[in-house]
Amino acid sequence: MKVRADQRFKNVYWILNGKKQLATKNLVPGQKVYDEVIKHIKGIEYRIWNPYRSKLAAAIHKGLRTFPFKSSSRILYLGIASGTTASHISDIIGDSGIIFGIEIAQRVLRDLLPVAADRKNIVPIMESARRPQNYCWIIPEIDIVYEDVAQPDQASIFIRNSDMFLRKGGYAFIAVKSSSIDVTLPPRKVYKLVEREVASAGKYKLIENVELSPYDPKHAMIVFKKL
Repeated sequence: MKVRADQRFKNVYWILNGKKQLATKNLVPGQKVYDEVIKHIKGIEYRIWNPYRSKLAAAIHKGLRTFPFKSSSRILYLGIASGTTASHISDIIGDSGIIFGIEIAQRVLRDLLPVAADRKNIVPIMESARRPQNYCWIIPEIDIVYEDVAQPDQASIFIRNSDMFLRKGGYAFIAVKSSSIDVTLPPRKVYKLVEREVASAGKYKLIENVELSPYDPKHAMIVFKKL
């Protein structure tokens, strides 16, 4: 079994053992966040990053080119849920970074709390992402907005939060579930609608659009940069 650092993305790794598996170094050795596989290689604990459980991992497998996540990154995560993807981002940004996680569902937020208790770089906030004015007092200017909110108005939610918190030159990721926006349209038409709505705000440049099938059918990761 071998481990190789990704040549493009810092603090992202590939475990080579007959197959190629995406991984991050566990910030909290001994802690499992979901049912991820743990690998110990030369005294270091790695967590396999499952592309069927994480849309960001799926995007990397599908050729994502933009990856601004790094040590010291400040991230606003809209729809953090129980922390599956956020825990891997937590591994990547380390103790010098921070994730502000917005979640409205009390049940899944309860699952996030013990994760955040051990990972000091995750701040859970129980609130609706539609109401950024209710958490603006705690969120500083941030480097990355990451949205995974399966709602018909997710583009509007995304714009509202990015306008308020994202620094100029910062990146914004929106995980689009086409059927949550318009089940009657082909997914690619829905993605174009989202792109146009965000572009119409006049502050965001489209960087890339990565379709996530077969890991997440009818999903895409769309990346923007704030002008």
